[in-house]
Amino acid sequence: MPLAAPVVVRPLAAALSLCVALVACAAVAAAAKPAEKEKSDSAAAKPALVATYGDWSVFQSQSGKSRICYALAQPKDRAPADLKRDPAYAFIAERPGEGVRNEVSFIMGFEVAAPDAAAPKDDKAKDAKDKDKAKDAKDEKSDKKKEAETVAPTAAVGDATFDLLPKGADLWVKNAAKEGELIAEMRKGAKLVIKAASKKGNLTADTYSLAGFAQAIDRALKDCAGG
Repeated sequence: MPLAAPVVVRPLAAALSLCVALVACAAVAAAAKPAEKEKSDSAAAKPALVATYGDWSVFQSQSGKSRICYALAQPKDRAPADLKRDPAYAFIAERPGEGVRNEVSFIMGFEVAAPDAAAPKDDKAKDAKDKDKAKDAKDEKSDKKKEAETVAPTAAVGDATFDLLPKGADLWVKNAAKEGELIAEMRKGAKLVIKAASKKGNLTADTYSLAGFAQAIDRALKDCAGG
């Protein structure tokens, strides 16, 4: 995929990786929109890398007469380290033509388990723990999966924590009204930690550096100021 010359040079492999991710992110965003948006969303097929700030990159694409801007990053650390999964990305979109600002989402690289709201987490965790003591290896694996499904995905910056909503292999801020608060915390924070459980029962944590985030999001907002 052709890339525009970046303002700040970074390794080509990393740039290509982020560009591939951007196409995936655009598909994620399109999937969350009404069917009538599909044609216009699909028109934004050639995102271009325009700048890199610290650990964050800024991309642009065009959808009809509207410019779309994105800030992306990959996690610096993924736990457990030995767990096989697809690449993960943090993704903030600016789509002024649709009235969308600071839309936050995360590509996790695996199918995320939706938390079971049938009973309080504490009670379920206790029940699962009690059962573990009496079960064999096969049953313990099953209990691990059930326990993971009681864990709600979250985004944390320092002491501030935000609930996330799983949709397939992606996460969105559960309360969209709090996206601005999350962005504000990311601007002043040092790292962002995304915790989620997979449908296979694995508890995971992806840690993102926030170095350069404030500059990247400012650039995205500036370049997509009026659509």
